[in-house]
Amino acid sequence: MSKKIIRFSKGFVPCVIISAALILSGVYALVTKGLNLGIEFKAGLIEDVAIAPAALELSYKGPANVTVKASSIGLTLVVSGAGAENTAHEIRYVDNRTVGEVAAVLNRVEGITAVVRSSPSQSAVGIFGDSEASSLLGDTPYRLHYIGENTRNYTVDEVRAALSSMKDVSVKMIGDEKENLFQIRAGDDGSDPEASKKIQASIAAALTSAFGADNFAVIKTDFIGSQFSSSLVVQSVLLVAATLLLIWLYSTVRFRWDFALGAVLAITHDALIMLAFVAWTGLEMNSTMIAAILTIIGYSINDTIVVLDRVRENIKTVKVTEFTEILDISQTEILGRTVITTVTTLLAVAALYIFTSGAMKEFALALMVGMVSGVYSTIMIAGAFIALVRRNWKPSDEEKKAPSGVLSV
Repeated sequence: MSKKIIRFSKGFVPCVIISAALILSGVYALVTKGLNLGIEFKAGLIEDVAIAPAALELSYKGPANVTVKASSIGLTLVVSGAGAENTAHEIRYVDNRTVGEVAAVLNRVEGITAVVRSSPSQSAVGIFGDSEASSLLGDTPYRLHYIGENTRNYTVDEVRAALSSMKDVSVKMIGDEKENLFQIRAGDDGSDPEASKKIQASIAAALTSAFGADNFAVIKTDFIGSQFSSSLVVQSVLLVAATLLLIWLYSTVRFRWDFALGAVLAITHDALIMLAFVAWTGLEMNSTMIAAILTIIGYSINDTIVVLDRVRENIKTVKVTEFTEILDISQTEILGRTVITTVTTLLAVAALYIFTSGAMKEFALALMVGMVSGVYSTIMIAGAFIALVRRNWKPSDEEKKAPSGVLSV
């Protein structure tokens, strides 16, 4: 039996034009919109803030040092210092299910004052503290917050409006809208050594004015200096370039120079397509996205190497007069394997996209785009370049003795 050969070569020129247009559109997006750089690559501060009402206010009067820590299973009070017994008090939510019950237990600890700010019957499960506030208790109240069923859901626009007086600030929602968790990013030009403290103070003042001092908590804060962020950008570019160079050297040793360069052009195409996608969609360009690009480069080169191996074999065994016929035959033979491998991998990545959130969700989305681009570039981009280089190819005397170019199944 024979199998129909798919004439991929007829689509080389239009596909190259389409790819060039997509890449140029990405360049246009980079020039006009720019990349949504992550905190690693853009100097400044990033804060994860929850807009949530206060559940409890804790304070302490006494000679000891008392710290508090909230976890998913309960609160831990650690009492230490001169004149005090080093003790730890565990208040577990399984035993104290409401905020009122937790407050009652806390008030039994000497020197501790716990004031309920929510309904006493509010569930204590999930209460959390402000990471920027000192957990060392004293006269200044330490607040624990909660997100309840009746807690109002705030929007990104409301948080942006609260911070509208600040320059170079962006806001996005993290996770489910019921969590009221937002990521605030503020840029820093590197001119002020006290920028981190001033930016944090400005954000806190703006949120206090809009929502009240009791109604927000800073979950996490990161700050990247301008010098570090610049060096990280350079290192990331060098990392990708070094990866491409090493792949080219490997492919040159294994194949001929035109095969090697065609393979590198294909994976460079995939990296540029992913970059264009990131630029147009506004996904955050961070270390996770760099990892996605490197992952796709490795995934795509594996597929390309398999096709080139088949092309090299068919040059010796298939009797044809045009090199594009060898490409068509080889790519048709490998198509089934390529599709099955890609689809099964896509199913796993799609599950990752559906069931995760945040940076992992964006990582999975970028992988899906890169995998589809990888299959396409292996067939059309690498094939088009090799066909161009070998447009004047003629079979050698030994190759002319090869059997007819018919696929068997």
